[in-house]
Amino acid sequence: MTASTYSSVYPLGVSDAHTLADRIPRVLSIAGSDPSGGAGIQADLKSIAALGGYGMAAITALTAQNTVGVSAVHVPPAHFLRQQLEAISADITIDAVKIGMLGDAAVIDQVRGWLEAVRPAVVVLDPVMMATSGDRLLRESAEQALRSLLPLAHLITPNIPELAMLLGEPEAGDWASALDQGKRLAAEYGNTVLVKGGHLPGPDCPDALVNTTGLLSRDVVEVTGPRVATLNSHGTGCSLSSALATVQARTGDWEASLREVKRWLLGALTASEDLQVGQGNGPVNHFHHLRRVPSPGAFAATLWKAAVPELESIYGLRFIQQLQSGELPERDFAYYLAQDAIYLNGYSRVLARAGGLAPTEEEQLFWAKASQQCLEVESELHRNWLSTRDASSGTGPVTKSYVDHLLATSASGSYAVVLAAILPCYWLYAEVGQQLHAAYVDAGAPADHAYAEWLKTYADEDFAAATRKAINLTDAAARAASDMERAAMMEAFTQSCRYETAFFDAPRLFA
Repeated sequence: MTASTYSSVYPLGVSDAHTLADRIPRVLSIAGSDPSGGAGIQADLKSIAALGGYGMAAITALTAQNTVGVSAVHVPPAHFLRQQLEAISADITIDAVKIGMLGDAAVIDQVRGWLEAVRPAVVVLDPVMMATSGDRLLRESAEQALRSLLPLAHLITPNIPELAMLLGEPEAGDWASALDQGKRLAAEYGNTVLVKGGHLPGPDCPDALVNTTGLLSRDVVEVTGPRVATLNSHGTGCSLSSALATVQARTGDWEASLREVKRWLLGALTASEDLQVGQGNGPVNHFHHLRRVPSPGAFAATLWKAAVPELESIYGLRFIQQLQSGELPERDFAYYLAQDAIYLNGYSRVLARAGGLAPTEEEQLFWAKASQQCLEVESELHRNWLSTRDASSGTGPVTKSYVDHLLATSASGSYAVVLAAILPCYWLYAEVGQQLHAAYVDAGAPADHAYAEWLKTYADEDFAAATRKAINLTDAAARAASDMERAAMMEAFTQSCRYETAFFDAPRLFA
């Protein structure tokens, strides 16, 4: 057997500029230029705009760089930077300042003198010392000068290597050590430090605000989040710090600002593959929440691509092969049906939940009917077959895990994610059933086949039509979803596909 072939603007939840309580934050970035557009001034201006701010820029350095590395750095005369800063502050009220690459001690001195004179309400300092590629962006002779700038910042956002360099210590190897370094840096300079877990290994990527002066609700405010598996991290620190400056100018609450920005950055990393920029560490997708809606059928095709490996695994299972040939031991089939009857009870509740979340009456009726049929029709088939056989069985571990997964997904409150979790039970079941029934017919539909009556049910056109409807509804929901929701849909769908494979294999393992 082989797997058959599957023949506007939606905000992510970050605050929209039109909902600002007072005005659009006016945010100044003091940083170097990245001609490839992924980091530095270019990333800052994109981040400020994406988070609803008005961006301004004073350029400290010119770099020759791309996603692969930095080949040259030119630092213009420091007095010209001071002229840029004074020209801006003489005319425009600055609500927040983000400071990035400074280059050398002369530049740092000019920035420090301007900050002492102007005293902006929000200053976020991203102590840029190294590029993502590993190239040095701050001369070693300027490191002490950079430390003299730290007391003028309200928030410092070093990555793990930069945190260690500021303290003159070895790099932290775990989260606890990083938090300890963050506490000591915050205590030394009397400000808030954002400790970032991006450079540490593991499936999670936590960030933590650290302040030992009582400014926060507690000394360490940790905000957890998943790690995004991508090489596209060019400019992540620049984007994070400028976004925090923008949101903080509006909220005045570092914890609230971090939570909002972290959601936005997660979406920017998740959608970074869409940009296809460069051959090295590509940039994040700053405007992911403004991306074009996928064309009809596009997301369904992506789901199908993810399902095919699991479907091929299903076709290779002994249970399926013996069910097709009629040689499957009756006790294995009885175990499968007993577990399926238990599963359908939970599945019907998730179908009903989909109906409750559905945005239209047509969809509400479709999922309500599916839930009813799941209980009345499918379960009845199981009971009739099992009533004459000894198929006593408690809930198996695979059944429990699959149902728990579906119920957890339904609790998310996202209609699109619930549909993605539901879909494999339609789609993979229909595909496997079609193949099994076709093989039965090709073999001459032998009357002595032990499971002939069961295989005939796979030819039900009503179920095939319902499957097509479920696919279309899921695809439509994806088009109306945010990037984060589509990522969650993909995860829910692939997990359900894995459970489908495990479910067909369970009789061999647990019968």
